[in-house]
Amino acid sequence: MPFIESYVRADGTRVRGHYRWAAGARREMAIVAVVALAVVGFGNGSTQAGQATSPRPGTGPDVTYPIRFDQADDHAPKVSVPRPTVSYPITFDTLKTKPPAPQPSVSYPIDFSTMGTTR
Repeated sequence: MPFIESYVRADGTRVRGHYRWAAGARREMAIVAVVALAVVGFGNGSTQAGQATSPRPGTGPDVTYPIRFDQADDHAPKVSVPRPTVSYPITFDTLKTKPPAPQPSVSYPIDFSTMGTTR
């Protein structure tokens, strides 16, 4: 939809800025609106008026509320202290140290005048 700026007609009438629909766009938009209304209307066909939706039998929360995390209750099972699962020592590979980087044999900047040649 292009926007048409305000302009003055040849007879002097001022026309405000407006959007102009493309040819056939109004008809297509009306068809889309009717299809959308039909989908919304028929979309809830599984329920009838006055019928309450109830959950399926046998479904529901398997949790007993209130949930308590402290072990102060006598009804709560006593939790044992965690123990290691292995009794042998586990050794991990140690990182190998790199040999030191070689030092350059040339000192920088190079002074060509000490070599006896000129460039």
